[in-house]
Amino acid sequence: MIWIVLVIVAVVVVWYIAAMNSLRQKEIKIDEALSGIDVALTKRYDVLTKSLEVVKGFAKHEEDILSEVISLRQGMDMKERQTADQKMNALQGRIFALAESYPELQSSDVFKEFQEQIADVEEHLQAARRAYNANVSSLNQSIVAFPTSIVANMIHAEKREFFEAEETKRKDVEIKF
Repeated sequence: MIWIVLVIVAVVVVWYIAAMNSLRQKEIKIDEALSGIDVALTKRYDVLTKSLEVVKGFAKHEEDILSEVISLRQGMDMKERQTADQKMNALQGRIFALAESYPELQSSDVFKEFQEQIADVEEHLQAARRAYNANVSSLNQSIVAFPTSIVANMIHAEKREFFEAEETKRKDVEIKF
């Protein structure tokens, strides 16, 4: 009879320890997933601010070249045309030098790449948020499910909140150039 009681007590102790460790591991996974969200947010900030500046720079450079070409073509007499021709030759040299350095430098390509970077960063952030919410769900289910709920109450494990975007962040981001 004592052996049966000892076996039952041993099983309960082993189960208690396993349940407690499982809850603690789930809490650690939540902290890790939360850190993943921070990493993704940092990546988003870094990529978007740097990419936006690059895109602005390319767009400004191309805008400057286009504006200069247009201004050189507007209402000129012969002397002005010769001067403009010299300026156009110099400008053409700048365009060729730029094309050699950046063979496919076109605003549409730069903007397309910028859009792809935005999508990639947002995808990573969404994945981090999904991982966090999955870990929260797992912990919360364990806390409320019997018999693990007994251990959860004994070790004061608390349900965690799911990640939900703030109301202002639910709106689309406006990107201005």
